[in-house]
Amino acid sequence: MDSMHEKKKIRLSLRQVLTIPYVVLVLALALTIVGLSYSAGSRAVDAVSSHLLMETVGRIGQAVDRHIMGSGAVLEAAFPDGMPAGPSIETDVEALRTRFWIATSLHTDPNNYVYYGNRQGQGIGLFRLSRTEGELRIKFKAQDLRTFYRFTGISGALQFHSEEGKLFDPRVRPWYKAGETRTDQTWTSVYIDFGTSDLVATRARRVIGFDGGFEGVVATDVSLRALNNFVTNLRVSRNGLAFIVEPNGDLIASSTGPNVRLMPDGSKARVSAADGGSALVKAIYAEVKSRLDSQGPILGAQTLSFKDADQRLIHVGFDRLRDDSGLEWITVVALPRSDFMTGVTENLIRTALLGALAAVIAIALGLRILSWVSGDLKRLSEAALRVGEGQLAWPVGISRADEIGQLASSFETMQHRLQTDALTGLANRESFMLRLRSKIAQVAAHASGSGFAVLFIDLNHFKRVNDRYGHGAGDAVLVEVAQRLRATVRSQDLVARLSGDEFVILLDRVDAKEDLQGVREHIAEVLQQPLSALEEGAIALMEFGGSVGDAFYPDDGTDAESLLKKADRRMYKDKFEHRPKDSEFPRRRASDPKD
Repeated sequence: MDSMHEKKKIRLSLRQVLTIPYVVLVLALALTIVGLSYSAGSRAVDAVSSHLLMETVGRIGQAVDRHIMGSGAVLEAAFPDGMPAGPSIETDVEALRTRFWIATSLHTDPNNYVYYGNRQGQGIGLFRLSRTEGELRIKFKAQDLRTFYRFTGISGALQFHSEEGKLFDPRVRPWYKAGETRTDQTWTSVYIDFGTSDLVATRARRVIGFDGGFEGVVATDVSLRALNNFVTNLRVSRNGLAFIVEPNGDLIASSTGPNVRLMPDGSKARVSAADGGSALVKAIYAEVKSRLDSQGPILGAQTLSFKDADQRLIHVGFDRLRDDSGLEWITVVALPRSDFMTGVTENLIRTALLGALAAVIAIALGLRILSWVSGDLKRLSEAALRVGEGQLAWPVGISRADEIGQLASSFETMQHRLQTDALTGLANRESFMLRLRSKIAQVAAHASGSGFAVLFIDLNHFKRVNDRYGHGAGDAVLVEVAQRLRATVRSQDLVARLSGDEFVILLDRVDAKEDLQGVREHIAEVLQQPLSALEEGAIALMEFGGSVGDAFYPDDGTDAESLLKKADRRMYKDKFEHRPKDSEFPRRRASDPKD
């Protein structure tokens, strides 16, 4: 299983290497298929798709007519054309209530709400909760809040339900302003009902007074939920789609997604076919809009064809719906031409043969490319295996400009980090132990007369540095000590940070054990020098330095652990033999920084 997973990862890493020849082959295959199938099926496909598009566009147009045609009758029942309204609705509440109940009974879905506002800022509306229940919303003064009453039946007793929380002035509402400026019925723009998240359109008409002048506006809301459900459930073809859109691009209904979206701030906004819908819807809308703009006010269902971003041929049917009240919507139906090609047996056979040929060629090219890169992959795999076995410095030696070269470079960076102490830049414990074991094996194999040594160094009073000056100062001290140790030893020697304030040095060649005494003393002297990391503020640190222990190979041990333990014990012996009985820091002066 692991082997299979590894092979899979290798193939994935070569994905881009194989992309160019694969794309070239696919494009060549697609062109060949188009050439073979075009003459046989294009005319039949064009005829079938055109018929289906025109029929479906007509169905959507009928659904729109059924959905909105009742709104005109609702307004006529609520306020018959020519019927005047008095200057105050307070004296005519019962008559208005009766007519509004009848009006909302005509087309309860979607016209379940009728309302009226006049020049004095008064308002009355009737919202049908069900077939037998309604809610009357009234305000008699412009400065009053609307009061909501519930009732049952056309003349049921009014029961107080609630009072609106904010001022509702009908005179500033879009439907009032639209009806005020026109002598006939008019539509407002489609907007979102934030209670239901459904789209709603309002149809309004002005109402005259007894003097024949303007008195108010009557309106009814048309919920577009049922229309959206109709389009959503419309099945054109396997990959076909349909939508209704306003001229500005805002979706009214769509079979491919929602017409309202939730914004990051919690508000709701319309989905635009021009920039918020799917990529295919956006492309279709752009083509239809361009055609309509070039034609002007021409009505009637039409068709067009274009290629989308995937080079699929898309057939589109569309119609512009208008009425005398200012409504203007665009209905669109689209389907890929490929949906009608699946039944052509000859094309399927040819597609299968060409697909098999392309697969053979792709496999051959893939094997060729893999053979080109297999050498470097083998080297990289070998390096990974050696690192897994503990040989962190195993060379990779791959220089390429593609992802294999990037992987090799990342692998070498990983090797370096695995061997390096992040703070000091010295070798870390694992790297030191690997180098020490390698040195032991090398010397043992050659049985040479020369030996080598391990020095174990522990800083004195380092904890006090951290306690008094903070860990930032402690880290700076460790970095400075590391630099001193590296500058003290030879280039072939290895300096490493074991842990905390403990350092180790592998002296690559030592002729005699007696030579170590001078080396230890020299390192101790170097460590006792003033620390530049603590010079700020003229702080003098007394008795700072390090204790050094040594171990000589092979006298003190023949394996890495034994040598390290021996050097550690001698370091502690050195530390306690030379530690003064009272080795405190000097008293802090008032000018010294606080601990």
